[in-house]
Amino acid sequence: MTSFDLDLSKYQLGWSDEVEYAFTPAKGINEGVVEQISWWKGEPRWMTNMRLRSLRLFDRKPMAEWFAVNMPEIDFQDIYYYLRPSGEQVDEWDELPEQMKATYEKLGIPEAERKYLAGVTAQFESEVVYHRNRDELAAQGILFCDMDTALREYPDLVKKYFGTIIPPGDNKFAALNTSVWSGGSFVYVPPGVECEMPLQAYFRINAENAGQFERTLIIAEEGSQVHYIEGCSAPVYTSDSLHSAVVEIVVKPSARVTYTTIQNWSPNVYNLVTKRARVEAEGHMEWIDGNIGSKLTMKYPSVYLVGPKATGEVLSVAYAGAGQHQDAGAKMIHAAPETTSKIVSKSISKDGGITTYRGLVRVDEGATGCKSHVQCDALILDEQSESRTLPYMEVGERDAQIGHEATVSKIADDQLFYLMSRGLSQEQAMGMVVNGFIEPITRTLPMEYAVEWSRLIELQMEGSVG
Repeated sequence: MTSFDLDLSKYQLGWSDEVEYAFTPAKGINEGVVEQISWWKGEPRWMTNMRLRSLRLFDRKPMAEWFAVNMPEIDFQDIYYYLRPSGEQVDEWDELPEQMKATYEKLGIPEAERKYLAGVTAQFESEVVYHRNRDELAAQGILFCDMDTALREYPDLVKKYFGTIIPPGDNKFAALNTSVWSGGSFVYVPPGVECEMPLQAYFRINAENAGQFERTLIIAEEGSQVHYIEGCSAPVYTSDSLHSAVVEIVVKPSARVTYTTIQNWSPNVYNLVTKRARVEAEGHMEWIDGNIGSKLTMKYPSVYLVGPKATGEVLSVAYAGAGQHQDAGAKMIHAAPETTSKIVSKSISKDGGITTYRGLVRVDEGATGCKSHVQCDALILDEQSESRTLPYMEVGERDAQIGHEATVSKIADDQLFYLMSRGLSQEQAMGMVVNGFIEPITRTLPMEYAVEWSRLIELQMEGSVG
């Protein structure tokens, strides 16, 4: 089994493991908890002060209206904000504690590493417990480690960029993350260096009422290239968990960054993520987002095109089943001339699931010669499910070329009849049609991930007819 070979209708990642923790604070968030997190990590005072300032912003900042409507029952004082597994981070798989190793072996992380990954990070609760960097990456000068290690070993780089793309006061959940962040990935690619193989991180929530607040920072220097892939999972509990990450990406002139997410959270997780890239002249940023699972996902990867001829793309697939709401989309900010963006959003809903596309395209005054195209396609598999499209366009220049198209459809009976006449079952036929629907996204993935993603969708079709 690879890390994403799952039967989503049964959610096979829904187990939890007995794990020893070195440090378990009381539930809730206050200055004492924040200072304790920073003390345990041995952080410099400037980071502790930033955490405390961010906590005050979190306390003062109201919930965005659409967040409040979608999650009125969340209790921020009923969450563990920092769970530290016992033991230290290791770079040899056999050195992990047995319980933790068993968890990740079920997820297929060692197999994934052996097959095709350039580097692997595994985060369990609040801490990165395993990290391995391939020798050839180090030889190229590529830095790939967890954020806590980066703060210790590359403090000048972290201080220079941390919180500059997404300031702590950007929104309530960015402030929350900045105050209690732990783990996540740090990537630095030197000028002109191309990282030919993907870097991967896997994030696992294990405990009940746990929050996970990883922080990821990627810096791609001029002319460099990198592809980063993350996967996510959590057990099923009767009470809710919170995942609130922040991802900051710096794309220097003529650099190219691809960031792929394949999430499969359990249906009791609130997934609230702030992701943003700043792209300089002739740079390119691509977000590829696969969203399956969670109780509620609210995530809008954004690209700020700040240099002439910079380009950005967001390609996303959202799947909502029973009791699930996928509120996802993208933001494209054209702040420089001759910039180009593209948003392709595909959503599938069944068994009463709700999918929402929420997006913004903005062309600033002075950003002449800009082009943007938005395509939102929704597939609804039954009468109980919903699809919503909420696009916003703010255009400050007359010569901007802005396009938006949206479609909502159901699987046609004649399509199913044709495929079934060729020997497929109704479920197999539906799976084939759905995979055709999301093919524009799937073809952008590395082959191994494309195969697994198609398999996920096929498995999700099981039990969807009858």
